[in-house]
Amino acid sequence: MDWGLFFQALIIGILCYLGAVETPWMYGVVGGYYILGRPLVAGLLIGLVFGDVKAGVLCGLAVQAVFIATMHTGGTSSTEITYAAYGGIGLAMATTRDPAIAVTLALFIGQTFGLLFYNLRMAGFSYYNHKAEKAARELDKRGLILNQIVYPQIVTFLVRVVPVFLAIYLGRGAVQTLLNSVPTVITNIISVLGGVLPALGIAMLMSILIKNKVELIFFFFGFVMIAFAKLNTVALVFIAALIAYLVFLVSAKENGNGKQAKPVSATVDNDEEYEDPDLF
Repeated sequence: MDWGLFFQALIIGILCYLGAVETPWMYGVVGGYYILGRPLVAGLLIGLVFGDVKAGVLCGLAVQAVFIATMHTGGTSSTEITYAAYGGIGLAMATTRDPAIAVTLALFIGQTFGLLFYNLRMAGFSYYNHKAEKAARELDKRGLILNQIVYPQIVTFLVRVVPVFLAIYLGRGAVQTLLNSVPTVITNIISVLGGVLPALGIAMLMSILIKNKVELIFFFFGFVMIAFAKLNTVALVFIAALIAYLVFLVSAKENGNGKQAKPVSATVDNDEEYEDPDLF
């Protein structure tokens, strides 16, 4: 029994639980879902667990780019990002530590097992919600706390920690066997596709944020500065802030010169001014 991998998988499973939106220990969406639940942060933490922060951050960055434009519509979701982050990155770090493989595993785990356990958790919560409503009507304080806080947290812990732990601990051998048995051309295709998917995520984000095609000029300017001028991202942030401020000043000046305040009309007491002859 590999005790090192056992404890690593267990820690990552607990981190996946802490990154859930319904977990109160990290203040829900504040410190949990929007911090620990993000793939980039997950990659850093998983890298610390496996002793390779650089590989963890690179895997987290690739997975974050894929899911950067993921949105929830109502109660539905196309993927479960915390399962994808901790399950996919954790399993990739336990095997190849390749960002492309991390993206592939994250998509597979997030859109299959992640959604399965997500819906299972929602079904369990609906049962305890009815029990909590009954306890509230009967003024049963103990029953309300158990059904609203204790039991749902137990369900969340089980459906997050156990699957992620098993995926990393038992999945390492399966992934290694699969990668060793398939032809090299297949693994190359997986690596290429895994490298393209982050670009797809960024494109989806751009389709949401960019409302005017003229704004693409700023995107291509930043791309040229990094790809060809070899400018680092810190310097580019300051240049982007300067350009944004200049655009703001120009827009404010145009709005100030082009718009004039409408004169306030005097109050008219004649009722005929407010009557529509077509209504009578």
